[in-house]
Amino acid sequence: MATLYSNQKTKWSQNVPSEKIDTNELSGRVRVAFADITLASASISDVVEFVNLPNGARLLDGYLTNATLGASTTLSVGYASHKNAAGTTVAASASAYLAATSTASPARTDILATIALGAGSVVDANQDGLPITATLAGGTASGVVQIAIRYVVD
Repeated sequence: MATLYSNQKTKWSQNVPSEKIDTNELSGRVRVAFADITLASASISDVVEFVNLPNGARLLDGYLTNATLGASTTLSVGYASHKNAAGTTVAASASAYLAATSTASPARTDILATIALGAGSVVDANQDGLPITATLAGGTASGVVQIAIRYVVD
């Protein structure tokens, strides 16, 4: 039987000399980014920019909450085009954190739910941060949409 160590435990107790563990991995403060909007006849392909998350933030989890937005409507959650910390432009990704999900009835849907959907990832953005977005598809939408994301920084 072997004892296996996480990357962080290895830094702390297995490496000689031991290494500092980043605060977004241990002892950091959990923050919440919350934003909402009331859509009024929003059109297919409209993009809502909710909030910008700071560079270095470790994304933990989050959710999208919606009222009934309209028949056949969907929202995906991702990010808008932005610059990374090195100043290089990063293309938008409309569904980086949630693939299109139905908003035809009231719901609360997890975002950042898996590693493939960004759970545990670290924001690489310039001083403007990472712009979190939702993109509408399927039909015209009216109603309240909320987003909440938990992340760790200092």
